[in-house]
Amino acid sequence: MQQLFESDLALLTLTVALYCLGGALYRRTRLMILHPVLLTFVAVILFLRAAGIDYARYSEATGILRFALGMSVVALGYLLYEQVERLRGSLLPVAVSTLVGCLVGIGSVVLIAGAMGADRQLITSLAPKSVTIPIAVAVVEPLGAIVPVTSVVVFCVGIFGNICGEQILRRAGVADPEARGFALGAAAHGIGTARAIELGAVEGALSGLAMALMGFATALLLPLIEKYLY
Repeated sequence: MQQLFESDLALLTLTVALYCLGGALYRRTRLMILHPVLLTFVAVILFLRAAGIDYARYSEATGILRFALGMSVVALGYLLYEQVERLRGSLLPVAVSTLVGCLVGIGSVVLIAGAMGADRQLITSLAPKSVTIPIAVAVVEPLGAIVPVTSVVVFCVGIFGNICGEQILRRAGVADPEARGFALGAAAHGIGTARAIELGAVEGALSGLAMALMGFATALLLPLIEKYLY
């Protein structure tokens, strides 16, 4: 089986096919457990284990998907451009929300993980949980974090935000589209932004903005917090 799927095209095709299958199942059933990203994530892990293909080989073969992900993040700028008039005068609330979101996101990990006895390396690995994976990995790798742990935690947080974020905001009485979008992007990065886009153009634009600002703030603040606080 390993030889059958040793080509880049085969592994890439398998990944896309699994995602399309997951998307079809999710649209038909609307079951949270069948979310296409979650389903693809689990299916790929099981396949790689069964086929004896290591992650480095898989990552090399599917590099074009990471490139496409980067392009999709840049494309969110168009949604933001469409809403620029609506955002005029909101600089201070956006800046304060980003700062508070970043500090709460990192601080909650430091306090909870520290109270449970986690060491400094593990805490650093968990701290950028609300930032998209490329930024999270780039920030914590020089700090000596465990990169696979960071990747998995960021992914799980994004999935949770995509599946449950909108329901939590609705139960909390958050009805403003700008606030809903910003919250999803700040807490659940790219996967949360995908859900925000489904809710509306305003939500998608603010979610993309929040994702970018949270990445910037985390890149600046996490090394300082890691150095002086824990």
